[in-house]
Amino acid sequence: MRVVLTGFEPFGGDATNPSWDAVRLVAEELREGGSPAGYELVAAELPCEFGRSVAVLRDLLVAHRPDVVVCVGQAGGRVGVTPERVAVNLDDARIPDNAGNQPIDEPVVAGGPTAYFGTLPVKACVEALLDADIPASVSHTAGTFVCNHVFYGLMHLVATEFPQVRGGFVHVPYAPGQGHEDAPSLDVGTTARALDLIIRTTVARTTDLRSTAGTLH
Repeated sequence: MRVVLTGFEPFGGDATNPSWDAVRLVAEELREGGSPAGYELVAAELPCEFGRSVAVLRDLLVAHRPDVVVCVGQAGGRVGVTPERVAVNLDDARIPDNAGNQPIDEPVVAGGPTAYFGTLPVKACVEALLDADIPASVSHTAGTFVCNHVFYGLMHLVATEFPQVRGGFVHVPYAPGQGHEDAPSLDVGTTARALDLIIRTTVARTTDLRSTAGTLH
């Protein structure tokens, strides 16, 4: 089972981005052979830019033909790891991206569907994280910045070019020492462990749980 796992470069004045730090750590631990993973991993850093981020992601799908794609981004202020359920066809940037672009009320894909659901087993993933004492919940909003742009772009690629792919998006909190001491945080090692559990849960399941698992609205 081949998995593409992506994080983002730093943005908004931060020196680091825990999404990429955690993705890189997952890849390093697999290379060191700490435990059999049950999947083959391709890790990649995406630019925090509207447009180019999805183009880079598409190149990864073309080059590696994965079975599963999990994109990861930072959501400052969230207290836990939050698999996303739905991506909306809207770019509405509060701040410019790393290339200076700041789209307001524009579609991710002109003429595309209003929204896409991800195809990760998000409730099962959250249950696995909670069982491992990792704070987690299902989220129903990925925002309207580059994270949602990539999530929607991924699911549009799945719908139009790569139907064999199961894909989705996961938001992670700030990391300690990142410079946001008043906000909740999660150490990068725990975030990396969460991403590995999400991948393992996705690889092991073809359907999600039907449960009343807590959700973040």
